[in-house]
Amino acid sequence: MYNLRAAEESSFPGCHDGRTPDRPFPAGAGGRGRAAPWAAAKGLGAIGRAGHATALARAAEDRDPAVRAAAAHGLGRLGAREAGRDPLVKLMHDQDRDVRRRALLAAVRLGLDGAAVTEAFARLLGEPDRHLRINALAGLDALGAPGDASTLVAALGDADAAVWGRASSLLYRFRDDPAVRAEVMRTAREGTGAARARVLEMLPDRCVEGLHAVLLDGLRDPSPQVRVEAARRLLKAGGGAAVDALATALDDESDPEAAGRLLIMLGARGDRRATGPALRWLNHPDAGPRAAFALGGIGTETAAERLRTALDERTLPGPTRAAAARAVGKSGAWDAVWLLLPLLDDADAELRAGVVDGLGALTDGGLRLWERHPVAWALTAHLAAGGDDVWRTRNALAGLTQALPAVRRLAGRADSGEVRAAALSLLDADDPSDGRARGDVRRFVEALNDPHEAVRYHAALGLTRWTAAGGELPAGSGGEVRDRLARLGAADPSRRLRQAATEALEALGRVTDA
Repeated sequence: MYNLRAAEESSFPGCHDGRTPDRPFPAGAGGRGRAAPWAAAKGLGAIGRAGHATALARAAEDRDPAVRAAAAHGLGRLGAREAGRDPLVKLMHDQDRDVRRRALLAAVRLGLDGAAVTEAFARLLGEPDRHLRINALAGLDALGAPGDASTLVAALGDADAAVWGRASSLLYRFRDDPAVRAEVMRTAREGTGAARARVLEMLPDRCVEGLHAVLLDGLRDPSPQVRVEAARRLLKAGGGAAVDALATALDDESDPEAAGRLLIMLGARGDRRATGPALRWLNHPDAGPRAAFALGGIGTETAAERLRTALDERTLPGPTRAAAARAVGKSGAWDAVWLLLPLLDDADAELRAGVVDGLGALTDGGLRLWERHPVAWALTAHLAAGGDDVWRTRNALAGLTQALPAVRRLAGRADSGEVRAAALSLLDADDPSDGRARGDVRRFVEALNDPHEAVRYHAALGLTRWTAAGGELPAGSGGEVRDRLARLGAADPSRRLRQAATEALEALGRVTDA
């Protein structure tokens, strides 16, 4: 092994840090009274100068991988770009993983370029170590070169999102490179697995126009990912033949993930041919929620009846029953309210969330006159109970005027700060002519002193809406409100509250100036 001790000593005469001149390093693995070569290489990288690159380049030939790794690291630290080029390129092909890693990092750090460097980076995209693959992509990005187009496109099939995501960014950057463009199109036609699926996903529409036959063939691809992407691009291109092909593919689909996504596509179109597959997949723990969505989109009596039974079918997973509840609510069926209300306090949290969303969908769609009060009472009671779905419940209540009396009570009396904040956000601050709304503005003013940050935040937002609508503050409270908003805007720990308070203060200022 190459001995770096002489080079180290001659570089720093007299700087032995209290050690005797003939033993500037403690005894170590390199032999009695001599520094281990790896330690010397490491030391040169840390405290040496550019002139020591020659010694480190020789150390890069050492039989010990620890020495070679230290030499690679040192070459990067010294900043000797030209002296480090050839050794680092060679070390990036080293048999030892740690040596390759150190050499790659050093090459990126030095900004090495050229064909040999680009080829080494591209080859490292096939490394088992994800860090090496990520750093190799970073190196290609820094070089401004795609490297080997086939290797780069193949990286789209990497199981690690950090790898294929960076590869996708590089491909977009070099999308006009003829070699990259040719390899992308070749992969779209003939590729395999995740790489082909991601190419189909990222291709612009103009590039897919001539791939109709390829996409039809993709519906029978061995990879579920490819089958899904082929179906999606076919539907996006439009045409009854594409829908027919999708329906046939769904009948034959055996992968739960692919079946679920195909069900979403066909169910969203209300195609009745999705009924059979949806009924088959409804009991599957992974595909079941999407099957329920598809049944809701189909809207036939068969589909609706199966969703009704699914609500009470406790053998079904919670997410599937929740999806059924959402589909029932979205359907707006005559009995939807009465099917969902009894499940609002179910022991299954996922089902409760689906029921709240279903009731919210009914509220958005327009409840019948005799449904409004029962839904308002049930949802405000659910909101008062707190729990994990406070804001979900708040969203379901939005626009339901029959809930406002109970919401006003919660805004001032609820024990939970989150419930008070949610209730406060529902109060109507947009109609100054409404006497009840003028009462709400007093609640906003009082809530500026609430100990809970979310309450103060929504109070500030409410005051901004009220002022923008032309409303006035309660008599005699203007100075106090401005002072409080100024303090919140200047010193509150919450960034969003500072911003909301500042905006409310500015809105009040505009009214005063006018």
